[in-house]
Amino acid sequence: MKNQPSKPPVVVVTGASAGVGRAVVRRFAQDKAKIGLIARGMDGLDGAKRDVEAAGGEALICSCDVADYAAVEAAADKIERELGPIDIWINAAFAGILAPFTDVTMEDYERVTRVTYLGQVHGTRAALDRMLPRDKGSVVLVGSALAYRGIPLQSAYCGAKHAIQGFLDSLRCELLHMKSNVHVSMVQLPGVNTPQFDWIKTDMPKKPKPASPPYQPEIPAEAIHYAAHHRRKEIKLGWPTIEAIWGDRLASPLLDRYLAATGYKGQQDKEPVSPERQDNLWQPVPGDRGAHGRFDAISHTRSPQLWLTTHRMQAALGAALALAAGGLAWLGSRRAA
Repeated sequence: MKNQPSKPPVVVVTGASAGVGRAVVRRFAQDKAKIGLIARGMDGLDGAKRDVEAAGGEALICSCDVADYAAVEAAADKIERELGPIDIWINAAFAGILAPFTDVTMEDYERVTRVTYLGQVHGTRAALDRMLPRDKGSVVLVGSALAYRGIPLQSAYCGAKHAIQGFLDSLRCELLHMKSNVHVSMVQLPGVNTPQFDWIKTDMPKKPKPASPPYQPEIPAEAIHYAAHHRRKEIKLGWPTIEAIWGDRLASPLLDRYLAATGYKGQQDKEPVSPERQDNLWQPVPGDRGAHGRFDAISHTRSPQLWLTTHRMQAALGAALALAAGGLAWLGSRRAA
């Protein structure tokens, strides 16, 4: 008998309306997946639904705030009723503020923490409550190089990403203790060209920008898609992520001083912030912003490092063959001499 085609997976994506989350939606739509779309802004959610349907998938809009656990639970119930049992849950929603710590109100600080940290905790709990009884499923936490190395002006976001890293370690130990087949992983991202730089809250005089040339959001989407289907604990995406993590391990105090000198200017563009600028901390910004930000001209469109980390056997074999060829060449030169 011929193998029957597997049915499309049921996938949930938080932060589905824009940026990395929107790119993730488009990537899973290529699999003809049934996708539950969670975010606040209806304009972006409607656009994401059109993306899924154009690719031949099925989409269900669930407008809610991931900071509200009851709302996330209700969305998960709705998705399972209408699309079926959830196979994959992607936690991509976040919020941020670009400002010195002492300039941020505690209400705003808590808001970033609730969305960026507790939002992922809420999504993970909703997913596990459904996956654990079935003993199958995959949850992906979307992290950052800043989960390992904090930078100035983003203490709320960096603190939340550090918290997610600790949450992952603890949760994985518990799942291993239970001998569960449910898998939880985390993808650590570099700077990404998304609309976040046009709508994160900022108290700085000039427009926010990535500290180094960012990656196009399709590259993180590919890494997240890979993590959802492979049993890796963690995927670190891009050389800047590797450099930040190892730089902090090897010379953290020196890196503090370097970032103190460069981190303020490096995260601000040349143009001043407009008085009419809107931010999305407490409410969504109107309009469908899609996946990309305004930095297409300087963004990386590929990542050799991602290929290496997702093709370890091929990379190791290539290295072994190159080493063997080099050894044979050296022996040949010695004999000729």
